[in-house]
Amino acid sequence: MSTYSILSQTERQRVSDGEFISILSGCESSPWQLVLILPQLGDFDSLEYAWWLQRDAKRLQAQGIAIRAVGIGDRTSGQRFCSYTGFPADCLFVDPTAQLHQTLNLYSGLSLRLPGLSPGANAWLNLMLMCAGIGSPCTLAEVFRGYKGDAKAPQLIGDEEIVRAAPLPPLKGSFFKWVGGKGFQRPFELATLRLRNMGEVLTNWKTYVPNPAYLTQRGATFLFNDRGELLYEHRDRAILGFAADMSHPLSFLQSLPMKTGEKL
Repeated sequence: MSTYSILSQTERQRVSDGEFISILSGCESSPWQLVLILPQLGDFDSLEYAWWLQRDAKRLQAQGIAIRAVGIGDRTSGQRFCSYTGFPADCLFVDPTAQLHQTLNLYSGLSLRLPGLSPGANAWLNLMLMCAGIGSPCTLAEVFRGYKGDAKAPQLIGDEEIVRAAPLPPLKGSFFKWVGGKGFQRPFELATLRLRNMGEVLTNWKTYVPNPAYLTQRGATFLFNDRGELLYEHRDRAILGFAADMSHPLSFLQSLPMKTGEKL
């Protein structure tokens, strides 16, 4: 079966109303269908990916892109995720046991098993090793990019925006120009956003991660046209590897035309 056939025949619980329906329901006539298979909803990648989508929401809407996402967790996880990120609840579905990820043969992450440890404890061990770059290529480089800045990436925090990322005091976006300038990703800017995400997840850990057995599971991105033809795919191979170009995670969508009469 093709990837599109698998997705079109897959039913999961929709976060907005709890209904079990096809994850592509309601977007069949859209010119472009962007399907995100997210890891755990409390994962760095899931939260950061949702942030980029919200940042470019107007452009994606003008392009006529219908978005559907499936993340590991339950409906409560999904509701918290949507509340925090602003991701639309009617576009998010949950898969408590990562069955769709396995059907699509996505990277399950490092899978070392120590005797005597529960599946959850083994998953924690493997997650920590992946955060150190073992079985997770380029993760450390991506972590360091968040601290040192990236002249190729856009500015992430507006000058007047206030960022609250405990244990740091509230920071105004203009603070970052003093450590690097403006108009591009400044040093510590992305790291601050990631710290905010980490604080959110750790504060609500059991909500975001009801079952830790799938902590290492990675996700994927698929883009289809209205005929179900696969135009683009990215299969994650690492933590903080949800895009081929992490400086511009949505760059693969920039060549798609706007809908007739639409302007940004």
